[in-house]
Amino acid sequence: MRYGYIGSMGTRPGRRDEVVSLLLSRLDGLHAAGCEQYLVSVSEDDENTIWVTEVWRSKEDHDASLELPEVKAAIGRAMPMLNGEFTRQELEVVGGLGL
Repeated sequence: MRYGYIGSMGTRPGRRDEVVSLLLSRLDGLHAAGCEQYLVSVSEDDENTIWVTEVWRSKEDHDASLELPEVKAAIGRAMPMLNGEFTRQELEVVGGLGL
């Protein structure tokens, strides 16, 4: 079964677009690490929240990706721009369009 992750992160005022750009940079390594879908979304109703939706071959692939040097570096650059508000939901992906 595929592993799914949906999470949100709050940004400091005025930093959302910067964090979005960071999240969307250097995505090639994610595919090689087992990521099948990686979506970054924002809402017009909330200028300080980013939603990330991911589908991975397995939870192990997802967890291993967090150890990649480029992922660790991106997390380190993003952290000062975040406000500490996070949500997360781990899922078992059973199917859908594009999978």
